Amino acid sequence: MLSTALAAIPSPPRGVWEIGPIPIRAYALCIIAGIAIALWWGERRLVARGGRPGTVLDVAVWAIPFGLVGGRLYHVATDWHVYFGPGGDPLGALAIWNGGLGIWGAVALGGVGAWIGCRRHGVPLPVFADAVAPGIVVAQAVGRLGNWFNQELYGGPTTLPWGLEIYQRVDPATGLEDPIGGVALDLTPVAVVHPTFLYELLWNLAVAALVVFADRRFRLGHGRAFAVYVAGYTLGRFFIEMMRTDQATRVFGDLRINVVVSAVVFAGAIVYLVLAPKGREDFSAAEPEEPDRQRDSA
Repeated sequence: MLSTALAAIPSPPRGVWEIGPIPIRAYALCIIAGIAIALWWGERRLVARGGRPGTVLDVAVWAIPFGLVGGRLYHVATDWHVYFGPGGDPLGALAIWNGGLGIWGAVALGGVGAWIGCRRHGVPLPVFADAVAPGIVVAQAVGRLGNWFNQELYGGPTTLPWGLEIYQRVDPATGLEDPIGGVALDLTPVAVVHPTFLYELLWNLAVAALVVFADRRFRLGHGRAFAVYVAGYTLGRFFIEMMRTDQATRVFGDLRINVVVSAVVFAGAIVYLVLAPKGREDFSAAEPEEPDRQRDSA
């Protein structure tokens, strides 16, 4: 089957580089790059809506840590057997550098952090959510490159020209198999599979373009641009998730749990999009008072 592929996308031979005792992980770099893009773009969009410069970074100080914790909690909860099942590794639940962030948990708990930050800085949460929506989905796209370096989250075998080559990676020091931290000493592929990470990456970029178009065309506000992002992302994730072959918790017989969550969240986003107020709120962040003025008015 491998020889019938006309062409293929090679996987990186490794996803971790050692600089002395410090491991440089491509997955982490992709996550950081995605966050940086989301902050930069969200800042521009919030200022265009009347927000103060620097507000996105101020809110992100709360949202990002909450989101990372939420994403990891969701991953561990839905793949609990990997860590707490027979032969599992409970300490591995803390090894976020090996991959494993669930977007649902990241958005949910990140939203709690954003709500706290928005309250502290006088920004309505729906305004903030609309501003950062396209940047978040682009950040997800960049983050999917981390899955490519980690050689994970792919689909079944394929002979399509864009199939992804999977290599056997080993720890050079021990010779033991290490799919994430190891090195491919032999670049002969052991499988050619659907690059579902790439399908989702491209879909996410399309969703970002849709959010920007709809926001400009219909002047979305009151959280509706964010709802477009959620609905668009979950629609694609529903189908892409069914192509994946990695281990996953199954519900309702043999459905992957993320398929079910995608459908539920999609329905919720559509309901919100229909019921939320139309148009864009008139938002202009008030400038903070000068210290002297605050003392005079006390």
